[in-house]
Amino acid sequence: MAAAAAVGGFTAPGRLAGIDLARGLAIVGMLAAHLLDPGAPDTPAWAWVADGRSSILFATLAGVSIGLVTGGVRPLAGAAMRTARGRLAVRAAALYAIGILLIATGVPVYVILPAYALLFVLAIPFTGLGARALLAAAAVSALVMPFVHAWVDRAPFWQTGAGQQVVLLVGWHYPFPVWIAFVLAGMGLARWDLRDTATQLRLLFAGGLLAGVGYGLALVTGADGQVASSSLWGAVWTARPHSSGILEVVGSGGFAIAVIGACLLLCRTPLTWVVLPLRAAGAMPLTAYVAQLLVWAVWAWLALGSTQPLTAFRALHPFWPITLGILVGCTVWALLWGRGPLERLLSLLARRAVPGRPSTAGAAEPSPESPTGPGRLGG
Repeated sequence: MAAAAAVGGFTAPGRLAGIDLARGLAIVGMLAAHLLDPGAPDTPAWAWVADGRSSILFATLAGVSIGLVTGGVRPLAGAAMRTARGRLAVRAAALYAIGILLIATGVPVYVILPAYALLFVLAIPFTGLGARALLAAAAVSALVMPFVHAWVDRAPFWQTGAGQQVVLLVGWHYPFPVWIAFVLAGMGLARWDLRDTATQLRLLFAGGLLAGVGYGLALVTGADGQVASSSLWGAVWTARPHSSGILEVVGSGGFAIAVIGACLLLCRTPLTWVVLPLRAAGAMPLTAYVAQLLVWAVWAWLALGSTQPLTAFRALHPFWPITLGILVGCTVWALLWGRGPLERLLSLLARRAVPGRPSTAGAAEPSPESPTGPGRLGG
């Protein structure tokens, strides 16, 4: 009975399977960015697509989840919205605590969860807005905040010991002044009817257009030939992965929107069953994220005596074992027990801390993402 209920919940017609699929693709992209050596001859040709884009896809999907748990097409109001906002704040606190524990493992990635916690808190005041206002706020953030980030990022403070600690504690390699644009955009998408075919086609078209504009401008203006540190403009007018430049925000943000539209469309077809393992992983992104870092830490410690070496760990060829292990493990868990263990735990914590019965529009938990930055890995 329990297994049948789990399968029914995971494969229910009302669930947005395409959102789970998009998260599953982002998880594989994250694993590729973390575990594959970009200079190795046996690295798959598709791996370059994951660089930077998987993290932005995750951030946009986090916004979609926040939009869904706060009402979907029609934002919640009154006590229901207060309950939803309170639960978002509790989840943010829990994610921050988990992030600090993962940083303590010493695995050479910039843990994104502290930045996610800040983004969830920053998103709370926007949860009452409709699609048009959210997308307008996302556009303003995308065009203005890269300048703010580039200016702040040039401060000598970041090169000090204290600055390096702050980088980890606030996830500055995913700078929240810029990355709130992706969250707001995702929230705006959730205010549309994502089950409607016309909406899904619009996402695919609009996202592709934005990607073409961002990457196209980078190509025709030679933006990525500039040295990022040479000028404030050089740091802003770029599509380089992990730069948080305007062209990356527009191009990779558009890419994320197009992927979401494509996944929603694909899951209208029988292929939705072919990609079930990706959907299962995408339905429990926090569990998948934490699992890969814990497996990494244990494997590296046993094989290398330390969690710190990156090149030596990549030389162990961990990508396929960890990726297949996560996909298989998440699929088995989803089919037997439904919701992921950490997703279930955070949901229980939020419900206990903030009692109430807000409408959730069938949303999954907001998803964590992989970290990035110089000297460490990112998605």
